[in-house]
Amino acid sequence: MTRGFAVSLLLMLGGMVLAFGWHVAVGAKVVPLGTVFEALTAYDSSIFDHVIIVDLRLPRAVYAVLVGASLAVAGALMQGMTRNPLAEPGILGLLTGASFAVVMTIGFFGLLSPAWTPLVAAIGASVTAVLVWAVAAAAPGGSTPLTLVLSGAAITAFLGAFTALANLLDQESFEALRVWLTGTLTGRSPALLWWSLPWITGGMLIAFAIARQVTALALGDETAVGLGVHVARLKALAMLSVIALTAASVSIAGPMGFVGLVIPHVARMFVGADYRLIVPFSAGLGATYLLLVDIAARLVLAPIEVSTGIVTVILGAPFFVWLVRARL
Repeated sequence: MTRGFAVSLLLMLGGMVLAFGWHVAVGAKVVPLGTVFEALTAYDSSIFDHVIIVDLRLPRAVYAVLVGASLAVAGALMQGMTRNPLAEPGILGLLTGASFAVVMTIGFFGLLSPAWTPLVAAIGASVTAVLVWAVAAAAPGGSTPLTLVLSGAAITAFLGAFTALANLLDQESFEALRVWLTGTLTGRSPALLWWSLPWITGGMLIAFAIARQVTALALGDETAVGLGVHVARLKALAMLSVIALTAASVSIAGPMGFVGLVIPHVARMFVGADYRLIVPFSAGLGATYLLLVDIAARLVLAPIEVSTGIVTVILGAPFFVWLVRARL
């Protein structure tokens, strides 16, 4: 690794640690950083500030780190695999598919067990991915970046309409999911984290293992084959990683749009086109980004708190428009 990469990596990790500390310290009640450190190293349940830090804010910060890193890595893999700068789980419909599957399963079948949530989300994301690629492939010219985005938008709108219709037909059953569908890190069950963690771990391990080959794949299928890459197997592994990371993220926080679009492009500004560097940088930057976004969601309209997913869309949509204008 070059000296420049090492410096960038240290700066990124330092920024993530600072963002994590700031995230835990701020909120409706500002807690001094000294008290935060004390709560983490010498927890005392009789001290109210310690309870706030350990029971409420620390889990939320951990959720932000895991979800931000997962969605950013998933977006990086999708962009490398499809050679599409607009690819990410939200735009291509995977977030909506995973969310739709969870909502329908909970709303109509009452399946509330956290153990099943990541699996249901993964099935929804997988089916949606197949539908999006099938629709794009059937279009004139095949699955180009434009047709993938258009088919993703169509499937997203279709599933969103069915979700809204189900909500209207049975508002009582779906009321608890209303806020979750906007993307939120609050009120999440710790059990969801533990059941989602194996999915995140597996997805990350695959992503790091195939990162070098994704660099070759990003140059084109023929080039990758010439370099000894088994393209079909690599794409299957990459998609498996994307689905696992997306399903775990949706299980924890609902749909968080545009994180997987913005962060990989920022990572490339620092490390270039090598996915052995893009993947870890995307993970770190994604975690930091979602920590900062969640801080903004709590503070911008305080004491009113905005759903974190709404803020990611507000920040990511202009970036998406810029990419469309620059690349298409």
